[in-house]
Amino acid sequence: MDIQLARQGSRQSNGLQVRKLQSGFTRTHKPHFSLLLAIATLTFWLPPATSASAANPADSTNVLFIAIDDLNDWVGFLDGHLQAVTPHMDALAQRGCNFTNAHCDVPVCSPSRVSVMSGISATTHGSYELGPKYEQLPALTNIPTMQRYFKNNGYYTLAGGKVLHHGFGGRLSSDIDRSLGRMRNPAPPTLLNRPKHWSRAWDWGKYPETNTKMCDYQLAKTAAKALQEDFDQPFFMSIGFFRPHVPLYAPPKWFDIYDEESLMLPNNPRSDIEDLPENFLGINNYAAAPTHTEVIKYAKQRSLTHAYLASISFVDHCVGILLDALEASPHADNTLIVLWSDHGFHLGEKQHWAKRTLWEESTRVPLVFAGAGIKPGNTCMEPASLIDIYPTLIALCKLPVNPKLEGISLAPQLRDPEKPRAQPAITSSYAGNHSIRNRDWRLIVYDDGAEELYDHRNDPNEFDNVAHHSEYKKIRDELARWIPKKIAPEYKTKSERSRVGDRRKR
Repeated sequence: MDIQLARQGSRQSNGLQVRKLQSGFTRTHKPHFSLLLAIATLTFWLPPATSASAANPADSTNVLFIAIDDLNDWVGFLDGHLQAVTPHMDALAQRGCNFTNAHCDVPVCSPSRVSVMSGISATTHGSYELGPKYEQLPALTNIPTMQRYFKNNGYYTLAGGKVLHHGFGGRLSSDIDRSLGRMRNPAPPTLLNRPKHWSRAWDWGKYPETNTKMCDYQLAKTAAKALQEDFDQPFFMSIGFFRPHVPLYAPPKWFDIYDEESLMLPNNPRSDIEDLPENFLGINNYAAAPTHTEVIKYAKQRSLTHAYLASISFVDHCVGILLDALEASPHADNTLIVLWSDHGFHLGEKQHWAKRTLWEESTRVPLVFAGAGIKPGNTCMEPASLIDIYPTLIALCKLPVNPKLEGISLAPQLRDPEKPRAQPAITSSYAGNHSIRNRDWRLIVYDDGAEELYDHRNDPNEFDNVAHHSEYKKIRDELARWIPKKIAPEYKTKSERSRVGDRRKR
């Protein structure tokens, strides 16, 4: 990415929203595309659905599967933060279909990835928190990972970086034919910005000096080289980028895109949490994330926001390396691209940092399908879940249907983005707590009976909880029909069961 052009885009964004700087930005769900884009037009159209049949390697579609860690909706094509500089991901969104109302199954890294790779929800497999690996979950014993399913149907599988939380190990090691590496970022010799008593994971700043020392950049280059090869089989390449996961280190050039003093901070009135039940207000208290009170006490919100945006622009550059390599490869016209993030991320909204909540900031994720067979320039506002990726890729690649999957193919919406979806996107955070999100509303129900209800047509920031307004009872009841009836308890490994205390003490 041209850094000078990126700076210019950031300045243009600043000018567009100058009146909102003092009160913060307001989230919108209208499609937005940066002026930086060089709009690519594809001539491919999604073919009609066909009966399931085994893939013919001679004419099968390749898959480039791009996962990004902890990326919320602060990208140009989702308007989560109007100063975000993400030209490569924005261009990809215009090349394909942008699902603007996509949500994770679980708002935590490891279980979210387990859900995506299995096509099975947490309410079935029982992983809601960091800990159990895919192969440790009894409910997934006979569920092949997405990569294994494609391999069994004639695909050559490659994977690198953070795809599953701890990679493909144990009985899953044979799911991947070729590893592209799982590099680690270097750590600075001393703390850069975090207060000393904060978790070491919550440091941030300009480090290292160059891209070449960053593992995401190294992975992008390795994958780019692999894309230039000829393969005897169709390939399924899984790439997992680490940024913008904490610690938020990135080379100085990515911080220099943004002027820290003029960055917009989230519109975050203290009154926003006055009508909320207490259930999840302290959900991260046991974990590494600082509280909002601490962030404000040490005057770190603006600096952390700067680091998060810099990390996003850096990973966008890495995505660009992949996309440029694919475009220059022999596979350009026959590769399907899917880009997604495992969950969202709070940066002060609702007095909260990090994830684990059932609000929009924590559940909403980027989800884009582009490339072979996808009509370009479409935006779909229907609800989508990350567990829908698995069955969607099966449908697009014309593989046999996997009847064990719980997600629903998005192929109908890829043909017609206005086609309604009856099922909402369901997110679970620990057993018994759920968010039900359709096109216009979000219902949150907690295991103790507390509820929240938000009208996204008029309240995209979820400021006004109308759960107890009688005029919305019909809407609430309609959404409540989708609350999972069978809820697997949280599965813990033997070592986890031996730990003393409740990790979720609030």
